[in-house]
Amino acid sequence: MSYKVNDAACTNCGTCDSECPVEAIIEKDGKRWIDPAKCADCGACSSVCPVEAIASE
Repeated sequence: MSYKVNDAACTNCGTCDSECPVEAIIEKDGKRWIDPAKCADCGACSSVCPVEAIASE
């Protein structure tokens, strides 16, 4: 299982980027996107998201 960004809630602040230990988060079409093949399912990104736009799938 991996984490996913809710596009409607994401403000593209980038806070999650530096928290990802496997660099699975990239900017795509003005929003953040988590590559499920790279995601380590650690939840570090979700815990720092100021708008709670990241959740496990």
